[in-house]
Amino acid sequence: MKRSDETAYREYVTSRMEVWRRTGYLLCRDWHLADDLVSITITKLYRHWKRASGVEHLDAYVRRILVRTWLSERGRSWRREELSGELPEPAVELNSGVLDRAQLFALLDALPPGRRAAVVLRIYCDLSVEETAAILGCSAGTVKSQTARGLDTLRARLAETTLN
Repeated sequence: MKRSDETAYREYVTSRMEVWRRTGYLLCRDWHLADDLVSITITKLYRHWKRASGVEHLDAYVRRILVRTWLSERGRSWRREELSGELPEPAVELNSGVLDRAQLFALLDALPPGRRAAVVLRIYCDLSVEETAAILGCSAGTVKSQTARGLDTLRARLAETTLN
């Protein structure tokens, strides 16, 4: 890689690292795994930087790598662990009637991986249906149904928790 390409790569990665880390955390709910996902993603990006630096929507390209890496990692048997303990950061003080982080993450945990990815990409990352479909490698209709079902599940589980 040329020195100018390497400089451009470093600047890009440095500027986007925290966004990728937060997105990874929303997907997997584990800061260490999120860091692993980001490391794998930036390694893949480095290997293909010459091609990637020329794409029109580089953020979308990298987000696709991150999400597909997460979906791939979920299938590995050594990744099937039970999480325990406290959240790494305290819940944010919020107005009553609004979820704290722990509640939101517990609700997201209950979603199957495909629905969780659709909800995170559509709601948190504010991507279009088409962008989300491209990242997940599925049709726009699948994204719409996965997002709708995911949100319905979140609403239903939220209603259950507020009634209890």
